[in-house]
Amino acid sequence: MSGQLLQFGGSLLAILALAWLAHRLGLGGDTRIRDEAHLRELAEEALCGFDPVEIALDRAGVGGLARNAQGRVMLLRRHGAHFASRLLDNHLHVRLDRHLLEVGTGERRFDRVILDLGDQAPAWAASLRRL
Repeated sequence: MSGQLLQFGGSLLAILALAWLAHRLGLGGDTRIRDEAHLRELAEEALCGFDPVEIALDRAGVGGLARNAQGRVMLLRRHGAHFASRLLDNHLHVRLDRHLLEVGTGERRFDRVILDLGDQAPAWAASLRRL
C-alpha cells in the first residue's frame, strides 16, 4: 500500500512540474489580439519595418489584416499560443459572406482564415481582390 501511495505522489509531483513548465514557457492559453496597438507590435515582429497605416481586427481577436503605406497587406492569424503572418500577393482567395471575410494564401500549411471584420469586411474584400 505504501508503494502505491509513493507512486501516486511521484506521479502527481511530475504532473505539477510539467504544468508549471508549460506555464513558464507560455504554452497553451487563449492568446488573442487585444487591440490595434497589439496588432502593430505583431506586424513589426513578423516583418521588421512593417508599419501599418490601416488595420482590421477580427471581432474575436484571432486574426487581422494590416496595410502599410506602400499598399502591402499582411494577414495575421492565431497559431497555437502565438501568431503567424503572411504578406498577401495576387495568388490569394478572397470570399465575402456578409461580415465574414475568408482569405486563402494558397499555402497548404497556412490554410484559409475566416475573419469577422464587421462593417469593414466589404471594403477589405474589394481591396484584396485588386491585389
